[in-house]
Amino acid sequence: MVSDNIKPLNSIGPMAQANAAEMETDDPARKDYLEGRKLFSAGEYAQAAQAYHNALQGFEEQGDEQGVANASDRLGDVCLARDEYAMALANFQRAFAICEKEDDSFSQLALNKKMAVAYRKLGDHEKALELLYDMLEHYRLTQNPKGAVEILIVIAEVYSQQGDRGRAADAYRSVASIHSRFKHSRLAEEFTKRAAALEQGE
Repeated sequence: MVSDNIKPLNSIGPMAQANAAEMETDDPARKDYLEGRKLFSAGEYAQAAQAYHNALQGFEEQGDEQGVANASDRLGDVCLARDEYAMALANFQRAFAICEKEDDSFSQLALNKKMAVAYRKLGDHEKALELLYDMLEHYRLTQNPKGAVEILIVIAEVYSQQGDRGRAADAYRSVASIHSRFKHSRLAEEFTKRAAALEQGE
């Protein structure tokens, strides 16, 4: 990720719309889930984790897979916020498996971004790159140059962390070529310079 800002899944299931009616739910699992969101926003991560865990159990008992995916995703967010990267991955992977089954590619993309952050934090650059290249392919197929640029910048950062200046420079050159295709000459020049600086060992 360009930044470690974590956005929760918003495309799986009706839980995305936190409307007034939802706030008055009688469903204990949903109540726990909404409570978790409130606590997470307030930075109360331990209590948020407990609320999401309760929600997850409730959704499991109900056989509500969308609920399970959302609660697992949110638990992963809490784990990331608490620097518990392996646990974050386990939760994201559980949510990902459900999204994959539902053929929800946009939620899969959101989860891949978060998993790439967790892998980078764990120092597993190969796994992070694997996910980043998957995302890059998604953006190419959906003709999303903005998304492609964001991912290429992260790819360059990962290669730089690995000490692979050549590949990092190549990624920056790809960013420059996308910018020049859209006549963003200042940005194209900036990334061309970044690539050159890397190759010169700066």
